[in-house]
Amino acid sequence: MQQKQPPSRNKTNSKNDLSRRRFMYGVATVAGATFAGPNIMRAAEPNKEKIRVASVGVGGKGASDVDQAAEAGGELMALCDVDEKTLSGKAKKFPNAKLFRDFRKMFEEMEKSIDAVTVSIPDHNHGIVAGTAMKLGKHVYCQKPLTQTVYEARTLRQLAKDKKVATQMGNQGSAGPGLRRAVEVIQAGVIGNVTEVHVWSNRPIWPQGIDRPKDEQPVPANLDWDQWLGPAQQRPYNKAYCPFAWRGWYDFGTGALGDMACHTVNMPFRAVKMGYPTVVENEISSPMHSETFPKSSRIRYEFPERDGLPPCKFWWYDGNPNDPANDKNAFYSPLRPSADLTKEIVEMRGKLPPSGALLVGDKGKVFSPDDYGSQFYVMLKDEKKYMGSGNHEAVKAVPQTIARAPGKGDDLSMKLEWFRMIQDGTPSYSNFDIAAYLTEIILLGSIAMRVGEGVRMEWDGPNMKSPNVPEAAKFVKRDSRPGWEITL
Repeated sequence: MQQKQPPSRNKTNSKNDLSRRRFMYGVATVAGATFAGPNIMRAAEPNKEKIRVASVGVGGKGASDVDQAAEAGGELMALCDVDEKTLSGKAKKFPNAKLFRDFRKMFEEMEKSIDAVTVSIPDHNHGIVAGTAMKLGKHVYCQKPLTQTVYEARTLRQLAKDKKVATQMGNQGSAGPGLRRAVEVIQAGVIGNVTEVHVWSNRPIWPQGIDRPKDEQPVPANLDWDQWLGPAQQRPYNKAYCPFAWRGWYDFGTGALGDMACHTVNMPFRAVKMGYPTVVENEISSPMHSETFPKSSRIRYEFPERDGLPPCKFWWYDGNPNDPANDKNAFYSPLRPSADLTKEIVEMRGKLPPSGALLVGDKGKVFSPDDYGSQFYVMLKDEKKYMGSGNHEAVKAVPQTIARAPGKGDDLSMKLEWFRMIQDGTPSYSNFDIAAYLTEIILLGSIAMRVGEGVRMEWDGPNMKSPNVPEAAKFVKRDSRPGWEITL
């Protein structure tokens, strides 16, 4: 007997189709206010009001995503993982969930029994799994980076809009009150017009800057290697790719920039409304390899005037500046902001932290010393040292304008906020309209690395192409294996 399909829980209220200026950067949501659509939970069936969740990827970060979906009030209907050992381990905690190794079979069997999907798998599979779920009208929570390619980011963003589904990307700093407060303070003009942004990371902490291994290893009995490869081209299994080391490979990951910038660049991206850059350049990087990202890089983005703001330059720095492998002919350009820019930070902390963000305005600076923007410090032009945001008088004078996440402002809050969007239409802070935009811009740096060091790549954002570097086009969209393509 065919299972009766429940009424749709997709939000349909046009009030959720907010303008880019009002919603994109998260400045207009006054504390306590919502942009509510109709309550889409089924009031007529109170025993079925739990959001029914399927999870693709249940190990690593997926393990906590599954647990938190349940803690937030979801009912786990299905678990899917290409690793049988991982899947059976998580199944012990959710014995009523159906188990799958192939997400396509899961959707085929469970389409009418699920409302929402979490996606917590290697980057190269994000687009195809999240896209398939949204095409079926399912709400999606997807880990960062949202996608592996610019084309996939644009596609998921459009699918979310077309299907009117609730979405959230898992860059958990978005839920923290510190990040939202920093956006309020910077957009209130406390440090004036921001013309420079510097963000640095100690990643990669996984292998990259290497060549493909020459040996072929037997596929572990518990792993479905074909499913793990997904849209990537076929290649022999090697532990150099999985379970952990996939991030540095062009075919599977996005390197240090793609992996970490969805965290560390999140706050400045929102605060200064970065939008599409007009130029992206790999100023310098460690030696390039044919299949992996370099061990270190410094990328420059140039943003034009936008929404009443002046032009702005953004530098991304990654890698270990003290790694001898980064030495090029006994000289290597700095992989961190200059000493002049960071001297007060070093005086305050004793040394530059492994990761951080620095925004330079014409009235002062804002410095955040971690990956998530959870805390920040302010130093105005007439001041000689940074002061914690909670103690600075200029910060205290800025009203709260962005609603805070439900719960404690942590990773669980991301799921609570996503569920709230499913239930009443209140936009989640990292929904795909902004998360895909952030991801797309970040991935332009990955393209700049691949077109070459010192190549000034002009960029036409709306059309996803470079007017002066035509070879960039081959990195915008992957050459997927037949049957694994993502389309609208």
